Amino acid sequence: MRFRWFIAVLLTALVGLALVACAGAQEEEDANPRFGVWLLRSDRPAPYRNVMTYAPWGDGGMSIEVATTNDQGETSVWSYETLFDGEFRPVAGLENSETAVEYVNDRRTRISNKRDGVVYQVIINSLSEDGNRIDNDYVRMDAEGRITGVTRAIYDRQMEE
Repeated sequence: MRFRWFIAVLLTALVGLALVACAGAQEEEDANPRFGVWLLRSDRPAPYRNVMTYAPWGDGGMSIEVATTNDQGETSVWSYETLFDGEFRPVAGLENSETAVEYVNDRRTRISNKRDGVVYQVIINSLSEDGNRIDNDYVRMDAEGRITGVTRAIYDRQMEE
């Protein structure tokens, strides 16, 4: 009888470990589909480049780094972190700037950019169905919140080598 009890406890423990392993694998699988490196489509000649890098940050959040190389070959970098909670957080590399990000749905986020305490831009970031393209629609506003311009930028996922 003790042997059967021991086997039952052992099997229960093994099943529990298998479930934990599966859950960990599922979390990896469910990682944010934006993670990776994205290159701006541009007609501008080299050395111009704009690269966004999305990586895991915190508990379910993401860090975003943008590196832009201008036409003279000079690179500037700025970055921020988000938990997709709509909370404004500082932007490293851009003085007096803050950014807030929140989900619109599973394929879209709304990014609000603030400088000197005033929201001057809202970006709708849309991930394609195949996960290999991001369209950023930039809505620029004046200090009173009136729309002054709308532009679009397209980023393509860069495959790891």
